[in-house]
Amino acid sequence: MVPQTVNLAEKLACINDYWNPAIVGLLNGQQVKLVKFKGAFTWHHHDHEDELFYVIRGSFVMEFSDKNVVVNEGEFIIVPRGIEHRPVATEEVHVMLFEPAGTLNTGNVLNEFTKENLKHI
Repeated sequence: MVPQTVNLAEKLACINDYWNPAIVGLLNGQQVKLVKFKGAFTWHHHDHEDELFYVIRGSFVMEFSDKNVVVNEGEFIIVPRGIEHRPVATEEVHVMLFEPAGTLNTGNVLNEFTKENLKHI
């Protein structure tokens, strides 16, 4: 496989809905995903996976049981495995995720937000 660049703006233009991550790269057993957020996600945790959320555009609040953390454009937050959390965005936000391959977006919860077969864009 020949290394190539990935244009984030082009890939994000392919995403037309919220809370539906798409895979844009693979790295040492990790998936690099892009997603657009707006509104509140579901409370959940991941028993075995840490997650990194990097904000490309906009900002969102990562809610935890004991505090809220604002994540602004150009910043990232790592949510350790086992920690209950919920991302909330009042306006559209564009996010890059780094997660182990196969990580279910809703972790320990199965509901209308769950996406099991992610597309590669």
